[in-house]
Amino acid sequence: MIEEMTIEGLGVIARAHLEFSPSFTVITGETGAGKTMVLTGLSLLLGGRADPAAVRAGTPRAVVEGVIAEPGPAVADRAREAGASLDDGVLVIARTVAAEGRSRAHLGGRTVPQAVLAEIAADLVTVHGQADQLRLRSPAQQRGALDAFAGPAHQAALAAYRAAFADRAEAGAALERWDAEATAREEEAERLRIGLRAIEAVGPERGEDVALREEADRLGNVEDLRAAAAIAHEALAGGGEDGFRSSGGATGAGPAPADAVRAVDRARRALEPVVGIDQSLADAAERLGEAAALLGDTAVDLGSYLADLEADPARLEEVHARRAALADLVRRFAPSGRGEPARRVDDVLAWADRARARLEEISDPDQAREALARRAAEADARLREVATVVTDARAAAATALSDAVDAELAGLAMSGAHLEARLRPLPEPGPWGAEDVEFLLRPHGGAPARPLAKGASGGELSRVMLAIEVALATAPTSGAVSPPTFVFDEVDAGIGGRAAVEVGRRLADLGRTAQVIVVTHLAQVAAFADRHLVVTKATRQGEDVITETGVRAVQGEERRRELARMLSGEEESELARRHAAELLERAAVGR
Repeated sequence: MIEEMTIEGLGVIARAHLEFSPSFTVITGETGAGKTMVLTGLSLLLGGRADPAAVRAGTPRAVVEGVIAEPGPAVADRAREAGASLDDGVLVIARTVAAEGRSRAHLGGRTVPQAVLAEIAADLVTVHGQADQLRLRSPAQQRGALDAFAGPAHQAALAAYRAAFADRAEAGAALERWDAEATAREEEAERLRIGLRAIEAVGPERGEDVALREEADRLGNVEDLRAAAAIAHEALAGGGEDGFRSSGGATGAGPAPADAVRAVDRARRALEPVVGIDQSLADAAERLGEAAALLGDTAVDLGSYLADLEADPARLEEVHARRAALADLVRRFAPSGRGEPARRVDDVLAWADRARARLEEISDPDQAREALARRAAEADARLREVATVVTDARAAAATALSDAVDAELAGLAMSGAHLEARLRPLPEPGPWGAEDVEFLLRPHGGAPARPLAKGASGGELSRVMLAIEVALATAPTSGAVSPPTFVFDEVDAGIGGRAAVEVGRRLADLGRTAQVIVVTHLAQVAAFADRHLVVTKATRQGEDVITETGVRAVQGEERRRELARMLSGEEESELARRHAAELLERAAVGR
């Protein structure tokens, strides 16, 4: 509950401190005295929109601070998630609104986004004003009230319904897309078939483009390859009879081996007589033997290469033609983007694999459509099954809510009035169920029931809204989870006399199970409050202002004078003061 609130620099309020009763607090004052600014301050604490224009003239900022006692597990947990601290179970909320600039929110000593305050507000306070009376005319608000009354099990069924509705919508959309895209799929299938025929006509093999490139390079450079291989072969195997020839090197270099194979073999044979004397020479001789074998094998390979190497212009032309055909396939089916590496025949074959899989997928439209239609039918059946559960729960809740509200209306000077929560079936299930919910009011016996949006006066609507709120909070059949605090802004608009007395009584009844804060102009309502706050303003230096003394709790004679003012406009009127005393006495007895 809201234990206390301090406001500085907001509208006409220079500084004010308010302490609220844990049960029923009423706020009164002359029209324009500043009661609205009290509600504005409360709205800021609850994450409402900050308006720099509301900052008091000449003040750099407005500051509102509230103390929440016993905030409840949900609020406490959310506050701790935001980094807030609770002091002995008390949560402090603050809001600062700069005259020029942004507002700031603080929760438990930690700066938080405004949205966090709005989140916890839903679990802290329910605010009702004249705008909420207008919203009560909305079918969506009426459905929400009935669903809240139906309780947590119904809320779970609603969640299941919403999930089923989304699933059916998705399945239906998939089926519609399939039917709408039939022509596009046929065109896609034809493109895939043409592509696959083109690839099959060429018949590429994996890695073929790489092998052909190497073959083309070889056939196009036969003479260079022959010359290089011949020189290498002569260097290895040579051709001189004595195995030696002049090296053509530096003077005094001596004779050089005619070829590498015989030279290495000669070196190995020179070491053989001494290998048993020194192990190092034995190792060298072994390595020379290995080198001689390797050089000999290489010389043989080069000889075979030279024997097989010959120019083949016809084959070269075939290779070029084949490479051109493969390049065309790459260009058509595996083009590379800017900055990407060049694609290959392997990428074309990968495209062909994907095309065959896609073609198989869309080549049997009847089977694919049947699967989609089956899924849509199953989703629709599930939706209707859950919708029946929701409808049954709403029907039961509608009867119980009508009974509870009727009982409240009888006590609010609307004897014989009847509220009907009517379910109107929809042609097709909608996002919130298979029916609309509409509240109809019969204001008295014999009168026709008319939609609440059309048939209720302002005073009747005020009482109906209060009756619904009390029923949601206190009826034994209600499953609604109500927040610990209710704020009513002129819930008594358009009523008076006995009806006003009964409104005060019902607010007092609600105050037994929750904290109730009410702004009112009616003495009959104010008389039932446990704590009575009066807002007054003074004029200072030509400006209206509420100071620390401008919001005060009244009791005893002061309270009787305030009620007299509310009754007659004259707080000194002896008749009005006697009437005020009578109201207080009757309120005390009535409670």
